Amino acid sequence: MFYKALRYGVFLAFAAQLWLGPSAAHMAMAQPPSINYKTNPNVIYGVENYDYTSPLSPSGSDFPCKGELKYMGTQAGASVANYAPGGTFTIKLDGQATHSGGSCQASLSYDKGATFTVIKSWVGDCPHAQPSADQTFTGQIPSNAPSGEVVFAWTWFNELGNREMYMNCAIVTIGGGKRRRRFPEDIPGSSNGTANDLAPRAGLSGPGIFIANVGNGCTTVASKDVVFPSPGSTIQYGGSADLRVDPSGTCDGRKFTGGAFTGGGTNSGSSPGDSGSPSGHRGDCTYWASQGYLCSSSPSSRAINPFSFSLTLLAILGLVA
Repeated sequence: MFYKALRYGVFLAFAAQLWLGPSAAHMAMAQPPSINYKTNPNVIYGVENYDYTSPLSPSGSDFPCKGELKYMGTQAGASVANYAPGGTFTIKLDGQATHSGGSCQASLSYDKGATFTVIKSWVGDCPHAQPSADQTFTGQIPSNAPSGEVVFAWTWFNELGNREMYMNCAIVTIGGGKRRRRFPEDIPGSSNGTANDLAPRAGLSGPGIFIANVGNGCTTVASKDVVFPSPGSTIQYGGSADLRVDPSGTCDGRKFTGGAFTGGGTNSGSSPGDSGSPSGHRGDCTYWASQGYLCSSSPSSRAINPFSFSLTLLAILGLVA
């Protein structure tokens, strides 16, 4: 009886690894540490967010910042970094499941997350496609950035996998420069902005962040690196130029078809120019193994279905009972 229970326990643990392993650790912003993330020195135990490596809800219900901005003004929402206008910022990412990279943006919000202004865009290879790579990214705080506590956001649109949007946010302090304007709700007679109001406000000029895959009518194309319609003045390109395409749908007030990068959008109504097939890594066993999947390099091998494999293993354990 003991050995039967032991075998069954081993089976359950192995099956859980098959099901959960590939999706257990996407990417999260460790520096500057996101609100209530494990690397944040101000984290309040009991309210830690263990879901930072997951994407935003497809409905957009937890946009922006996975709902963590409610902690602004509390211990958990205290500033974790200081940046000077014109100085360098550094983003360090945790995780292994890079989904072959994709495109990212860094942005600042001076109105508690109502709007976000892009300060740098990375198109392709963000995060770096190889999980073992140094996942460090740098950029420059605008020299005219007003001073004060602001929301620093990292957003990511993965190349491979489901069409998703990832967003992590930290509270940081910008020093020097002009005194920032008060938040809109602090000004008598003013109205507070909404999460989907993209017009940048509160003293920092530049385009609003790209928002897609959250039920807003704009999506990214599978197996491609999205080229942001409004990337801002600082853009860094990586990966293959052949993978760079426009988004699909109505994005930033313009219509796109998801085809080859045009930069301006189109009203042609043509169908998206990509089928969504991950052909860029077909047959690349080393790559898929690095993403947490079981893989065989034999040309005649077939992909292992975790459910079928689990049933087979259970049957074998039953036969030797």
